[in-house]
Amino acid sequence: MTVFERTSVLIPAYEEESSIGGVIAEIRGLGPWKEIIVVDDGSLDGTAGVAEKAGAKVVRHPYNKGNGAAVKSAVRAAEGEFILLMDADGQHPPSEISKLTDKLSDYDLIVGARSFKNQATLSRGLGNSALNRFASMLSDFTITDLTSGFRAAKRSRFREFLHLLPNGFSYPATSTLAFIKAGYSVCFVPFEGQMRGGNEKSKMRPWREGWRFVMIILRMITLFSPLRIFFPISLVFFLIGFGYMIYTIATEVHVTNTSVLLITGAAVLFLFGLLSEQIAALRFEKTGRD
Repeated sequence: MTVFERTSVLIPAYEEESSIGGVIAEIRGLGPWKEIIVVDDGSLDGTAGVAEKAGAKVVRHPYNKGNGAAVKSAVRAAEGEFILLMDADGQHPPSEISKLTDKLSDYDLIVGARSFKNQATLSRGLGNSALNRFASMLSDFTITDLTSGFRAAKRSRFREFLHLLPNGFSYPATSTLAFIKAGYSVCFVPFEGQMRGGNEKSKMRPWREGWRFVMIILRMITLFSPLRIFFPISLVFFLIGFGYMIYTIATEVHVTNTSVLLITGAAVLFLFGLLSEQIAALRFEKTGRD
């Protein structure tokens, strides 16, 4: 059985009537897939009808819930051993799919990484580059495209993190960090994206979503590796408190309340980090037993 026959193609779609049919036709032309599932996220146009006519299984949302919610519905409906996630607007060329599927036997998650020139706008490219660096620093893993929705994964692995995924556009960041911090094998594969088709204007608002991505990165690190957040903050508090204590001893011959407060705060933060680390370990132990 080929990897295509073991893979479910999952496409979240919202008002993509003009492009979804062509995308499905191209995907079907590549080989005998296990299934192609389109989640119509409350579209008001003919997205669902076009997808069904093109040969896809359609899951309908009664109203628009968000890209992440559509992905969760698609994963729950999938039956394949592997899943392939891609956009409905043609940004992810079906001709590039094999770059991801060829690595499914070796990795738990494969992410299609866009180059800087493939970003929709200059501001989007700069914002994503900053997020990639920030996420790489906190996760101790080189991340080249945190927000790409073009990805393939083992379905059983992906389902472990469904409860963590937000309903909005930040599901790629959450799932990528979850796989990395859970210790699963992740790789990033460069691919050449295309200009947006279908409903041409992006539904994502970079300035509104940007702070959410930052918060998601911090949330995922504290969820899976809390000491990477708690320890640096406690160390800064300790160094400031200790340095100020040395200064006041040398100049005023006594220790101030500020120094004591900073050093005590550093110790408390460090202990909170240790406790959070143990809770995270217990959570993964329970997941393994389940």
